[in-house]
Amino acid sequence: MKDISCKLLVIGAGPGGYVCAIRAAQAGVDTVIVDRARPGGTCLNVGCIPSKALIHAGDAFAQASARALGDALGISAGAPSIDLAQTMEWKDGIVTRLTSGVSGLLKKSGVKRVTGPARFRDGRTVAVETDTGVQVIHAQNVVIATGSAPVELSALTFGGRVISSTEALALEAVPASLAVVGGGYIGLELGTAFAKLGAKVTVVEAAPRILPQYDAELTRPVMRRLKELGIKVMLESKAVGLTEKGALQVDGPSGDARIKAEKVLVTVGRRPVTEGWGREELALEMDGPFLRVDAQCQTAMRGIYAIGDVTGAPMLAHRAMAQGDMVAQIVAGERLAWDKQAIPEVCFTDPEVVSVGLSPDEARATGREIKTGVFPFSANGRAMTMQADAGFVRVLARADTHQVLGLQAVGAGVSELSAGFALALEMQARLEDIAATVHAHPTLGEALQEAALAAMGHGLHA
Repeated sequence: MKDISCKLLVIGAGPGGYVCAIRAAQAGVDTVIVDRARPGGTCLNVGCIPSKALIHAGDAFAQASARALGDALGISAGAPSIDLAQTMEWKDGIVTRLTSGVSGLLKKSGVKRVTGPARFRDGRTVAVETDTGVQVIHAQNVVIATGSAPVELSALTFGGRVISSTEALALEAVPASLAVVGGGYIGLELGTAFAKLGAKVTVVEAAPRILPQYDAELTRPVMRRLKELGIKVMLESKAVGLTEKGALQVDGPSGDARIKAEKVLVTVGRRPVTEGWGREELALEMDGPFLRVDAQCQTAMRGIYAIGDVTGAPMLAHRAMAQGDMVAQIVAGERLAWDKQAIPEVCFTDPEVVSVGLSPDEARATGREIKTGVFPFSANGRAMTMQADAGFVRVLARADTHQVLGLQAVGAGVSELSAGFALALEMQARLEDIAATVHAHPTLGEALQEAALAAMGHGLHA
């Protein structure tokens, strides 16, 4: 097979990799992208997109189930049933449409695709095991975008009844009972979805509270909703393995406990994929388990960049995309550096949680005096008409200049507020800027304006 030479080689066709490749090709850079599977990475294939499809199915089923009992809207209907195999087929159709779309975009941009596992031979040469033989690629610049994989516990290795999020998103029947090990966003998103579909769900979390990356005020409404859904949450508890009879053994504050579960979903985090592609052939520096990069996402080796989950937290698709876009422009000759003021973090639980910028504790740690404004959705007309008035919007700002330092929200659909939150941080908005912006009525977004007004002591509706 004839060797390929290019200016840019991207290893990994996830959100960061394919964005990097498309942007580079658009800038006239001769680009090749390699991945062992179809494009889209974890996010499109077995992560963000399919999980949101399952969450939507769970919401729809829960709403239909509520109608069987009658509700305040005066709507009633018979008890629903679900064919999860058909749900998964619908989900797979969405994934196929999106991955096919990415393939089309790569082709349209002139990016050459090579499918198969890639391995470095040296800093400028990569060999790919394709179906038709070894394809050798010589590149002036290489972007490592190998992503991440689920963390496996030594006491609960994947296989059989013990599953990762990947297997959970491929189940063809709703398990009668599900034990979720890990109370972070992945575990709670999937656990909530399966609970709404009819599974008896138990969450085992080692920390004192769920979603430990968020502050307690944000997670409190989520915890209340979990209880309403009948989800049992065991805090400060550690899953230690399966008993001979197949129960999940848990070590908690009150001693040992055993949980009977048809499936055990382990969601204790994700690890960067730094092995299996020839890292040992390179002189890269590490930052703990991650590849160390500078403000241009360049590694310790000139011309070798790294983006996305393999470079550290936050391990989010939109961060990887932004990094990939930047690196593509750098390879094309632009002089850029990573200077993002805010990267939204969203948890698609019920209710949803979003945080952009500094948390209250982080804002106070700056040593400055802070102003805080909170507006509850219980005073928001749109939230009331949606029967979703739990939660609030919160804004944090400097007391002296009123520059916004952080924005958070918890409530139904608040993920859609994240773009406005991020824009306020990126534009270094002040409380006055948000308060003076006309917000459409009635919308959930009005709560942002009201929170800014509250921070200035000028609250109107609460």
